[in-house]
Amino acid sequence: MGSWTDRLNVLRDADELVHRCHHGRALSLAPSVPVSACRRRWVALVALLSFGLTAAPAASAQGVLDRVARSGVLRLVGPVDQPPLLSLDRQGQPQGYAVLIASRVAALLSQALGRSVQLRLEPLADPAQLSQRLGEGQADLACGVPFNWARDMMLDYSLPFGISGLRLLTPVGRLDAKPSQLAGRRIGVVGDSLAETELRGMQPAAVPVPFPDLQAAVAALTAGRVEGVIGDSALLAGLMQERGLRGFALAPAVPYERYPVACAVPQNDSAYRDLVNRAIAQLLQAYVDGEPQTVDAVDRWIGPGSAMNLDPERIRSVFDALLMSVEALRPLPPAASR
Repeated sequence: MGSWTDRLNVLRDADELVHRCHHGRALSLAPSVPVSACRRRWVALVALLSFGLTAAPAASAQGVLDRVARSGVLRLVGPVDQPPLLSLDRQGQPQGYAVLIASRVAALLSQALGRSVQLRLEPLADPAQLSQRLGEGQADLACGVPFNWARDMMLDYSLPFGISGLRLLTPVGRLDAKPSQLAGRRIGVVGDSLAETELRGMQPAAVPVPFPDLQAAVAALTAGRVEGVIGDSALLAGLMQERGLRGFALAPAVPYERYPVACAVPQNDSAYRDLVNRAIAQLLQAYVDGEPQTVDAVDRWIGPGSAMNLDPERIRSVFDALLMSVEALRPLPPAASR
């Protein structure tokens, strides 16, 4: 149980056990396993996994699972000015959809390691440092990160937990957001971002005005120094709500470009990434299944009444699509009383 291969075998055995418990009565080559036996063997597998993680050899000392097993702390890193993904409440505590995801990861780590795991946010002033912090073992997790091929060379991505896209924030009635309308217009973007690249590609005659972050770009828009801002839909919606902006709107209805939003983790740490993926899959599945606590937690950040104000049925359809590549993970039913 000391090697990473042994641990991955335990995880694989656990997945096979869950599959047989859930689908034993369906058409399957695997024999049906009684629920009570499933529960006993699942507990045994978690115990073996915990032993394997805490008794890891020194050669694996740099892995996230080993660090968390020793410290009891999962370090979340990211900018804290990006509602509804990540921000601070009035008491200075982290909040947002990214924190919800990270807290589920911490809970699953606690279960697997057999010890309490505390989620600790380490604010990141410069988003460009994200890859460096993760790559050097100075952070364990960053959630709400759009996929980027260059960044993928330095870190790994988890299963997506949402879909976002690029849209234009502009005063109501000024621009209809068609690329032809942007020619000659001063449009705010975050420097060296996907938004800047997209703007230059779809309308070379536009005038990109780079800013260090989306907050500065929106401030310039409200001050009249630019005519619009192109950026991530969720973040722009969050800033609109946070600042109480009136008379502004996001367009077009269909984003210029869509992309998955996931968590970033240190590269080549597959056992840890497997657990992150498992935590995300469990949350998405719980929402699709209508589990009340999960539905309330997700809706708080992206559902009705939030900055995103998404319809629950739309959220379920997106989550269902994101789960198409993995097996459903649902909690086992209580053991039948005898």
